Amino acid sequence: MIHILVTGGNGQLASCIKDLASNYKNVHITYTDAHTLDISDNKAVTQFFSKHTVNYCVNCAAYTAVDSAENEMITAKNVNQLGAKNLAIACQANQATLIHISTDFVFDGAQSTLYSEAHKPNPQSVYGKTKYQGEIEIQQHLKRYFILRTSWLYSEHGHNFMRTMLRLAKERDTLSIVSDQIGTPTYAKDLAEVILTLITTNQTAYGLYHYSNEGVASWYDFAQAIFQETQTTIKVIPIKTVAYPTPAKRPAFSVLDKTKIKDTFQISIPYWRTSLQKALKAL
Repeated sequence: MIHILVTGGNGQLASCIKDLASNYKNVHITYTDAHTLDISDNKAVTQFFSKHTVNYCVNCAAYTAVDSAENEMITAKNVNQLGAKNLAIACQANQATLIHISTDFVFDGAQSTLYSEAHKPNPQSVYGKTKYQGEIEIQQHLKRYFILRTSWLYSEHGHNFMRTMLRLAKERDTLSIVSDQIGTPTYAKDLAEVILTLITTNQTAYGLYHYSNEGVASWYDFAQAIFQETQTTIKVIPIKTVAYPTPAKRPAFSVLDKTKIKDTFQISIPYWRTSLQKALKAL
């Protein structure tokens, strides 16, 4: 039996892992949230690992409120950096493997070609900086880890862009959506599938990997696709980032190069629009 700890157990990625878990034999998964395990509390993490068998820890816990993080620096740092460090130390002490979820926000978005794992991060927001610091902590304290950077995560669960668009379409006739930030929407269930596959096939090619769906889109493209797929009639107006100022700076371009993860683990990645159809059907 493989014993898996999933932190951030009420979030959308953990919820997608829950949806898929029954497809995988010989796995026992324990889900925790901030109330049952505060990952920023080193003593609590150490005690949890001493009381439970943990072969794999999937760290889905994160402070992801990108704009709020600009004013809540300490909270973001505690979860995204200190939490990652505490889990890495506990995994090292207990010979467990850590699968940690990171973000395209570690990049500044200044280039116009795909970002590979070899590109140097240069985060422009508190969220991006604390997530990058979390990556560094893991690399310093642990040998057996997979850091999976992803982008624009959405699903039928939790709060995300897809669900927000569908809600706003019921309340408004017109929406203005940013068209000059380019990335790739990623269906959380596709990422959950990859995580469970890495675990159940006992992969040991540890390291840093990029994973998002295939293809390229702007937020405007993503919104348009959501409305087209659901046959929702609403006027969508493309706007520039400067017309919609936010406290946190977002990367203008953050399309991830997935060559390494595809070649290493022989996985095929769905096109973002195909996965969007699946997510809408699940919703």
